[in-house]
Amino acid sequence: MAAMAAEASTSAGALPRRRRDALALTLASRRLPGGEADVGERVPGAVAPEVMPFVRAADEVEPLNPRVAFLCRRYAFKKVQRMDPSSTQRGVRQFKTYMSIKLDQDDIQVLGNDANEIQEFYKKYCASMSQISEKRNFEEMARYYQVASSLYEVLRDVTNNKVDPQVIRFAEMIEEKGHHFKNYKYNIIPINFPGSSEAIVELPEIRGAIDAISVIDGLPMPHMSSLHRQGDKSIRDLLDWLSLAFGFQKSNVENQRENMVLLLANISTRTAAQEGQPLVGTVNELWKKIFGNYKSWCRYLHVSYNIMISHDVTEHKKQQLKLLHIGLYLLIWGEASNVRFMPECLCYIFHHMAKQLHDMLDENYFRPPPGFEEEGSFLKKVIEPIFKVLQKEAQKSRGGTAGHSAWRNYDDLNELFWSESCFTKLKWPWDLTSNFFYQGRGTARKSKTNFVEVRTFLHIFRSFDRMWMFFILAFQAMLIVSWSSSGSLSVITDGSVFRNVLSIFITAALLNFIKVTLDILFTVQAWGSMEWTKIIRYLLKFIVAIAWVIILPVTYSSSIKYPSGAGKILNSLIGNWYNQSIYNVAIVIYMIPNILAALFFLLPQLQNFMERSNSRVFVLLMWWIQPRLYVGRGMHEDILSIVKYVFFWAVLLISKLAFSFYVEISPLIDPTKFILDQRVGNYEWHQIFPFLPRNLGVVITIWAPIVLVYFMDIQIWYAIFSTAFGGVSGALSHVGEIRTLGMFRARFKSMPEAFSKCIAAKQREQALKQRSFFCVWNSFINSLREEDFISDREKDILMAPSFSSNLSVIQWPPFLLASKVPAALHMAMNSKEGDEHELIEKVKLDRDRYNAVIECYESLMIILNSLLLDSNDRNIVNEIDRKVTHSMTNKTFLEDFEMTEIGKVSATLARLLQLLKSEPINGAEERKIVNALQDFMEITTRDFMKDGQSILKDENERKQSFTNLNMDMIKDDFWREKFVRLHLLLTMKDSAMDVPTNLDARRRITFFANSLFMKMPRAPRVHDMISFSVLTPYYNEEVLYSSYELNRKNEDGISILFYLQKIYPDEWNNFLERIGVDPDDEAAVKGRMDDIRLWASYRGQTLARTVRGMMYCRRALELQCYEDMINDEADLGREEGARSKAIADIKFTYVVSCQLYGVHKASKDSREKGLYENILNLMLTYPALRIAYIDEKEVQLPNGKIEKQYYSVLVKGDDEEIYRIKLPGKPTDIGEGKPNNQNHAIIFTRGEALQAIDMNQDNYLEEAFKMRNLLEEFLITHGKSKPTILGVREHIFTGSVSSLAWFMSNQETSFVTIGQRVLANPLKVRFHYGHPDVFDRLFHLTRGGISKASKVINLSEDIFAGFNSTLRQGNVTHHEYIQLGKGRDVGMNQISNFEAKVANGNGEQTLCRDIYRLGQRFDFYRMLSLYFTTVGFYFNSMVAVLTVYVFLYGRLYLVLSGLEKSILQDPNIQNIKPFENVLATQSVFQLGMLLVLPMIMEVGLEKGFGRALAEFVIMQLQLAPVFFTFHLGTKTHYYGRAILHGGAKYRGTGRGFVVRHAKYAENYRMYSRSHFVKALELLILLVVYLAYGSSYRSSSLYLYVTVSIWFLVFCWLFAPFIFNPSCFEWHKTVDDWMDWWKWMGNRGGIGLAPEQSWEAWWMSEHDHLKNATIRSLLLEFILSLRFLIYQYGIVYHLHIVHGNKSFLVYALSWFVIAVALVSLKVVSMGREKFVTRFQLVFRILKGIVFLVLIGLLVLLFVGFDLAIADVGASILAFIPTGWFILLIAQLCGPLFRRLIIEPLHTLCCSFGTGAACRGPCCAKFRQRTGATLRKMGPWDSIQEMARMYEYTMGFLIFVPIAVLSWFPFVSEFQTRLLFNQAFSRGLQISRILAGQNGSGTKHD
Repeated sequence: MAAMAAEASTSAGALPRRRRDALALTLASRRLPGGEADVGERVPGAVAPEVMPFVRAADEVEPLNPRVAFLCRRYAFKKVQRMDPSSTQRGVRQFKTYMSIKLDQDDIQVLGNDANEIQEFYKKYCASMSQISEKRNFEEMARYYQVASSLYEVLRDVTNNKVDPQVIRFAEMIEEKGHHFKNYKYNIIPINFPGSSEAIVELPEIRGAIDAISVIDGLPMPHMSSLHRQGDKSIRDLLDWLSLAFGFQKSNVENQRENMVLLLANISTRTAAQEGQPLVGTVNELWKKIFGNYKSWCRYLHVSYNIMISHDVTEHKKQQLKLLHIGLYLLIWGEASNVRFMPECLCYIFHHMAKQLHDMLDENYFRPPPGFEEEGSFLKKVIEPIFKVLQKEAQKSRGGTAGHSAWRNYDDLNELFWSESCFTKLKWPWDLTSNFFYQGRGTARKSKTNFVEVRTFLHIFRSFDRMWMFFILAFQAMLIVSWSSSGSLSVITDGSVFRNVLSIFITAALLNFIKVTLDILFTVQAWGSMEWTKIIRYLLKFIVAIAWVIILPVTYSSSIKYPSGAGKILNSLIGNWYNQSIYNVAIVIYMIPNILAALFFLLPQLQNFMERSNSRVFVLLMWWIQPRLYVGRGMHEDILSIVKYVFFWAVLLISKLAFSFYVEISPLIDPTKFILDQRVGNYEWHQIFPFLPRNLGVVITIWAPIVLVYFMDIQIWYAIFSTAFGGVSGALSHVGEIRTLGMFRARFKSMPEAFSKCIAAKQREQALKQRSFFCVWNSFINSLREEDFISDREKDILMAPSFSSNLSVIQWPPFLLASKVPAALHMAMNSKEGDEHELIEKVKLDRDRYNAVIECYESLMIILNSLLLDSNDRNIVNEIDRKVTHSMTNKTFLEDFEMTEIGKVSATLARLLQLLKSEPINGAEERKIVNALQDFMEITTRDFMKDGQSILKDENERKQSFTNLNMDMIKDDFWREKFVRLHLLLTMKDSAMDVPTNLDARRRITFFANSLFMKMPRAPRVHDMISFSVLTPYYNEEVLYSSYELNRKNEDGISILFYLQKIYPDEWNNFLERIGVDPDDEAAVKGRMDDIRLWASYRGQTLARTVRGMMYCRRALELQCYEDMINDEADLGREEGARSKAIADIKFTYVVSCQLYGVHKASKDSREKGLYENILNLMLTYPALRIAYIDEKEVQLPNGKIEKQYYSVLVKGDDEEIYRIKLPGKPTDIGEGKPNNQNHAIIFTRGEALQAIDMNQDNYLEEAFKMRNLLEEFLITHGKSKPTILGVREHIFTGSVSSLAWFMSNQETSFVTIGQRVLANPLKVRFHYGHPDVFDRLFHLTRGGISKASKVINLSEDIFAGFNSTLRQGNVTHHEYIQLGKGRDVGMNQISNFEAKVANGNGEQTLCRDIYRLGQRFDFYRMLSLYFTTVGFYFNSMVAVLTVYVFLYGRLYLVLSGLEKSILQDPNIQNIKPFENVLATQSVFQLGMLLVLPMIMEVGLEKGFGRALAEFVIMQLQLAPVFFTFHLGTKTHYYGRAILHGGAKYRGTGRGFVVRHAKYAENYRMYSRSHFVKALELLILLVVYLAYGSSYRSSSLYLYVTVSIWFLVFCWLFAPFIFNPSCFEWHKTVDDWMDWWKWMGNRGGIGLAPEQSWEAWWMSEHDHLKNATIRSLLLEFILSLRFLIYQYGIVYHLHIVHGNKSFLVYALSWFVIAVALVSLKVVSMGREKFVTRFQLVFRILKGIVFLVLIGLLVLLFVGFDLAIADVGASILAFIPTGWFILLIAQLCGPLFRRLIIEPLHTLCCSFGTGAACRGPCCAKFRQRTGATLRKMGPWDSIQEMARMYEYTMGFLIFVPIAVLSWFPFVSEFQTRLLFNQAFSRGLQISRILAGQNGSGTKHD
């Protein structure tokens, strides 16, 4: 126990020793030995595989024989010299130099010769190996044999191959025994390894699983000839047999063998064993889990299972058959590559192969199916054909730029297997002539399946039609009621009003007709593959919808006695038929389906049964209600969950509708009626709609924003209600109960009890509970110290005793007892004789104080008795003890002892303890201890004890008392801990309320303590827990910062290392203390660069940080497993450590999918080589870590051609390859990169659960202890079923870098806490968001994996795993008692890229089939939850911005037409306020309140509402509303563009440390189209509205109406610069201007990057239009027409027109524009023709044009009364028109190509495929037509015109920045604004931004 305790937590009393991180030790071990690291000490990667074995052999044998070690190194040097004699490889020269110096130093003369020396040593080494215990583990034995092999090679070199015969015999014996170790590779379990005695193999569950799959009795065996063809391949188990039968790859078999063994072993720990058949229950459970989807698929298609087992066979045979089924499925899955994304395709493959398997077994004759005889034939015959289809479709997608309807994605191909026709079309083996496959080079378009992703916003309506119907009908009903005479709700009882309200059913029928029409239009491209019953259903739905559109209006008009308007027309058509009740009957019939749906909604179990039933009767009944699909059936929740989310939405909808009725609709009714009754206003322009009656234009202008707000503001209501419900739910879940150190201290003593209830296994006694808790607690505190969050002293204060003691009181950690003993001593010193009782009572008032005093005294007695070796000395101590005890018993303590001297006693004891815990290293130190002890004894007996002189006097006859001490105990951790603890108790005079001081340490401690009191399942023993894996996809990010990267300075002279030292000063000091380096010793600090690299990397978003965090899981499991064995009192013969590691191995696996690891390994680039070496170091540091990567090899085929082959490879340790599984092609070429990276590696994961961890995440040891609890949630029913995804909360650890990082951290934290809390409960719509969720691995591996990978549509790949799980009857939950860390973006541009990526992803989600099916299959309330928590948030954000445009363009129409003037000046209208309130709700969006509300609630829960209010105020002061309003524009732009034109793509955000200054040109490129253009358009609108309404409108009224829009414009124009560090420093402003001017002026866009030239950027900005549909281009054209209203309206207000309203005025304005454009064209052509050779002619031409224009202006001023104001007004009028011309010019090219070029192309193409053809002839056609278009069109002029606009926009935006840069205080204010959070932690940002180093020297 003591050993394990010491391993789990180092002694609390340890000195500040050099404690290095495990990875730092690995980095050091990868160097050659001898001193500090130098450049040449690292073995170069180019020669490492050949050289490292000899270097390691030297390290291994050096303690035994330094001379042999020298010979090994010398041989390594010779080997390097032979491999690279010219030192051309990187690092070889430095290595040789170092080695030569090292060899010179070590080359000492020895007696005898080297040949004899090494041969004798070799024989001894080999002899010792034969005596090694068989219990050694595999790695240790392999190392010994590798050393022996290396020694023999060196020996042969030294002896010139003249080897002693005995040595040769030893070598042959080693070679024979070590053969298996050299050739046998394994991952976790050395299965089938001869003589293996690994601890993991000895586990009974592993042994039982291996035995179970090894039973091959009764199976038909292959002929010897077949075995001979396969090579020397024996059949050892069922998987070997299946491999021979179906041609699976050997590595795949080995991989799935281990996977299957671990699954069986882990499940068997929780299933009851039957006598004689221990694994029956285990096999049955695994069989059910794996084949759940297959059996469901068979039932759906009405085909019989091919895994049916006869009841006549024995249990033994049943088990064997089931294991064969399981093995077959796993082998298919393991080799399926990208086909794993198509789960029903795997079911189809398995179905036929299982039939072939059963045929073989029934015939009892081994005969592989034709074509499957060879290894790898399954991949070639089954997987490759489907993979080629995927490749063809990926090519047709043109990298995701083609429309989704032009190609089939994963879902389309998979859903073909949802039809019974797949059996007849595809057959088995594959019918390659089927339409499913491609023949030859054919690329003809094939039908989509079931769904077509059409780019249109109408998907919002189609997917959520019930919601839109509800809100539209509610709006109509409220409008009708409001329009009535009284306008109150009570009027609905009036018959006529009620009759009018019933007209909403006509609207419902019309909306339903639109929905059905959209269904047909959007699915028609899928009818080619659709079942005829579904097509008939669509057509019948359409017919019925038309019928109701006719029936309901007709019956409604017939129910009105005297109809008017349209009703009168309808009534006349039907002969004035009047029947009041017929409409009511029609409504009842129309509502029957909805009534039935409502009844079924109240009976969810019945509804689930009917939807899931495959009975043809139920299928027929459900046929009309919903199209029959394999997914989306039976998703209804249990009745309790339904009640909860119905209550949520019922209250919300009532509140929203009441607000809309009383605030938005009713106030506008009376003014609207008045305006309609007035005559048409006096237009001040040529009337656009001369026959528009009753001022309808004004009414539309007023009501349009209100209608938009009505549909949008429910998002605000959702934010409010989710905040309230989330807060209540969090409080009920005990979130934030312990949020301060004071609360933590108050409840610490109850933590062991809480811990025993939820974390530890059931304890037998209280002491054991505390011991178990203290073990975990100390491990936690040690991890904080290892991570440098706390100092050594803080660690000592926080640590609980690691070792049990015989004290009479409980020993709590010192922080609970701080200042208790000094306080008691102070009381004692001030006590008087006779006050003993009072003193004791005072001390006892604080129980902790009393216990601390008792503990100190008892501990002192134990220490003294153990320290003193002399019996007489011990007698003195015992006599003192007796006197103290006697005094206390007789209550004469104050009389017997001098209390005034107790302070001296304490001080001398403290000095003694200080020396004891300092570990003496020489005699002088020991003498100090002796002297201190003697001082203590003298003061105690002579000064403190009133009659103590007699004690020492009696013994003084002896010489030198207290000199014979037990110095060995000082080195013992047990005693060192006691010394430290006693010293702390004596000397801590403060309360330790600020321990720890680090904020992260405080947060982690309080969260861990709080989580123990939250509801969580009781953890089982580690042996019985659910096993799990962690999978992290990695591409090319940083693994570990290099010293160069850390010390490289940016443009401000700041290095990452310096930045981190200032950001985390306390952690830096703790780090230096941990490694034992003086902070002032710069040389020593630089010499520890390996440790510094790790310290910095663990504070960044690096792979090293993620791996360290996730490997805490294994560390926690080992410790918990050992605790379990102690609790079980198991006697393992000192094998507890090996058994703990073995159990941890089978319970936890960590795989990092490093996609480019093979590329990095072979690369010569220094960075990529560094990535490879760092990943290798991670594997060496963490032996349980596995790296999976995609390897590419070029292989020469028999015909001489070179073919690229791809493999999924798994490696471990020192790059040791374990598995290599061939792939059908390059998997990442098909679909999105990240999900494919995950998918190729998922086959190497193990266990029943899988945790998805991103590369920017972290984990903590204390949270890893709770993984057992979390995994138990899989066994608990939540709602209707057990979970399939467990959601986990996160902590965003990047919030302290800057204000932006803090905003982002708060936003993300609110989402991952309160947001997901509400999503999971009560709303039941939580999905997977790329966070550290835990998947039911078996559920998801049989249902498509943990993400989707189709190109573009699955850009946000993670959430689709949640969609898929829910659609397949899964259940997603959320749990907050455990958390992981996550990094987020910290710079403005990084955050913008992230927001753009997410908005793009949501745009694609809007189009996808998953959202459509969830929206259609969920009940109404759950559908609302889905909408407002996914795509609805982004759509409503866009509507919020659109409302601003609608409002302002409406105002523009009113003010330019003169209608607003007539309304405001009309004396009959007194109350105009309702017209000015239309944006009141929308302004909330601009202020970012949607995000702030949940933040306040969550911070209030976890930190207190006072702190929440303070943070809210600080956020406002730091301009958080500006930040959130700016990103409202980001969301709107990228969401809208993704739906309209596509172009969604992954955007790398970068994860750098330093918040750098972004150039003005960079910001301009990034935000020009998304923000600047839109903001300037709004600015012009505001200016025009102000200019033309100021004469009749008060300024306060204008300000009230437009203040929120001005704020929006300000945010969109200047937020990127406000949040750009150093933006307002004058020298940077000048540099930015020069850089932007150069970029703008750089001509030539072809071949240049957008960062180099404005022309290249401008062309790239139009790329999205190249692939846009005609529909989207026409919509863009219609939207662009809005820019013409400026010119049309303003020209009629010019002074020059003298009030003329003729259309000719508008026509003449276009003539002016034409003159301006012709002038520009003349100048442009002149530049092109004359600027190079006829410069003078060009100047004359420009002069003529200038004079002509001046002359025209003079003529207009003199002859036509042109006013100065007219010039400014004309600019306002013509700028938007010019922008319109630019937009139209950009649209003309794609429109011309779509409408003319592509049809012509299709006619001319020899293949008939047109644009899809990639042939050379068509490529030339496209090239020639493009060149012709460029020559024909005025493209150059358009481009120059665009450049002029860009110059103008850039100048307008830059001027305010330049002006502010003149004032130094602005820069200082900005720095304070950006880095306020850092300042609060002692940052010196001013020094950082000034570019100073630590000593204050500036570096430019």
